[in-house]
Amino acid sequence: MELRCTAERETHLLSILRRELQLSSTLVRRLKYCGAYTVNGEPAHTDRLVRPGDVVRVCLDEPRPDYPAEDGPLSILYEDEALLAVDKPQGMLVHPSFSRQTGTLANRLLGYYDRTGQACAVHPVSRLDRDTFGVVLLAKNAHAHALLIAAEKHKTYHAAVRGVPQPPEGMIDVPIARLSPESLLRCVRADGQPARSAYRTLRTEHGVSLLELQPLTGRTHQLRVHCAHPEGLGLPIDGDPFYGTRGLLEETREHRLCLHAASLRITHPMTGR
Repeated sequence: MELRCTAERETHLLSILRRELQLSSTLVRRLKYCGAYTVNGEPAHTDRLVRPGDVVRVCLDEPRPDYPAEDGPLSILYEDEALLAVDKPQGMLVHPSFSRQTGTLANRLLGYYDRTGQACAVHPVSRLDRDTFGVVLLAKNAHAHALLIAAEKHKTYHAAVRGVPQPPEGMIDVPIARLSPESLLRCVRADGQPARSAYRTLRTEHGVSLLELQPLTGRTHQLRVHCAHPEGLGLPIDGDPFYGTRGLLEETREHRLCLHAASLRITHPMTGR
């Protein structure tokens, strides 16, 4: 991806990069060692004097990550030169970890970039747990990632619970903390971080309710904890092995977390759409 700007006043290149193109100071420093800046087609340093009419270009192509590219199915919901949204399947990690470098969404994205000739990296903007499925938003470069992280996002999830929430819709406002310093699990605790989730019952059939959930804060496992805890709904999301039940498929010795990232709405940081 390339950013382009025509200077309207006499100033230094650094000012164009920071004010007009909105690059972070960290990214400005990193890109200057990659030869990413040109003025009128010539390589330039950040202290270069830019005059009205000069054309500034910034190459945002990124080096290849150190984990392998893999081929595999990839359901792309939306894509442009700055970002893409994909439908992540259940049971897949978004990004490689120290202990696992293959079989993730990021590995498949690198394979897709290779097939389509894109010099892009994988920058998750929204993350989902391994067992949560649905829409994941990713930036193709560090600049788009920084803008998207700062942008307002409206997320909607669907979840199945056993029972009927009372009242049928409302707000859950209880703090969430790490269960212990070494644990990945969360709990409700008075000294936790503020956490708010809106919920609405869509329908109930055979004792199972389908809920619409909207996290208004972004705590780890927020919806799972808020649904399960007595101070929240008191109705664990079905199939949740950490905070609730084994699930509707327990008789087949399977468990599937019935939590779906159904939609994500943002204002595009570059187009304003």
